[in-house]
Amino acid sequence: MCTVCGCGEGETTVEGDAHSRDHGAHPHHEHDHRHDGPGPAHAHAPGLSRSRRVQIEEDILGKNNEYAAANRRWFGERGILALNLVSSPGSGKTALLIRTLGDLQAEMALAVIEGDQQTSNDARRIRETGVRAVQINTGKGCHLDAHMVGHALETLKPEKESVLFIENVGNLVCPAAFDLGEAHKVAVLSVTEGEDKPIKYPDMFHAADLMLLNKIDLLPYVEFDVARCIDYARRVNPRIRVLQISATTGEGMDAWYRWIEATRQLAALGV
Repeated sequence: MCTVCGCGEGETTVEGDAHSRDHGAHPHHEHDHRHDGPGPAHAHAPGLSRSRRVQIEEDILGKNNEYAAANRRWFGERGILALNLVSSPGSGKTALLIRTLGDLQAEMALAVIEGDQQTSNDARRIRETGVRAVQINTGKGCHLDAHMVGHALETLKPEKESVLFIENVGNLVCPAAFDLGEAHKVAVLSVTEGEDKPIKYPDMFHAADLMLLNKIDLLPYVEFDVARCIDYARRVNPRIRVLQISATTGEGMDAWYRWIEATRQLAALGV
């Protein structure tokens, strides 16, 4: 068990690569730097003292950050924009991604790393758009980590100056603690979830650069205070940008696409 988040180890699979977290370094990774990621999400580990638990957490996150730094360097060398999409289950993250891929694939090179505990259902739906995707199944794990992403890159081989979407496991807790080497975390929150999610799960919204408030077409039918939700998000992260969208109707999606294009141009320039 991982004492950082309490999830299980050793059941991860990456399509095209028999993989576990115990594999050695990736051929293109040189782990000589660390990237300071967000703080750990603590879990109780019976039988371990607090000092021992803290040491293990630091070791796990430190090793993850080495892999993340290698991923980030790999992306930077190729001008690839990597976006880590995070949310709770049911936010509409996959539907949002599918619409985004369909609308943008004629304009730019795209690829997807899909993370779920089990099944390849979402990766199959993504491939139906014509965009290449690799599925990672985390087994008992409740988040992707940088090592998994590095192995997936070996199979996926995204094009230079492309956009790579990493759809994380649906979970607003543990993915906040694990840097994958992405340029930005994008938090997707739907109006069906409640406006207080940002203050209930502050680590995730503090780590995100952009919040996509999804399913706004349902606002007439649910009790959801948009202004209060945005205020809560900015309490935990004053710099967060918020876009209101509907992946179903397309409302607000142009602003999301403009953000992607502007951010992609910066990545291509190495900024």
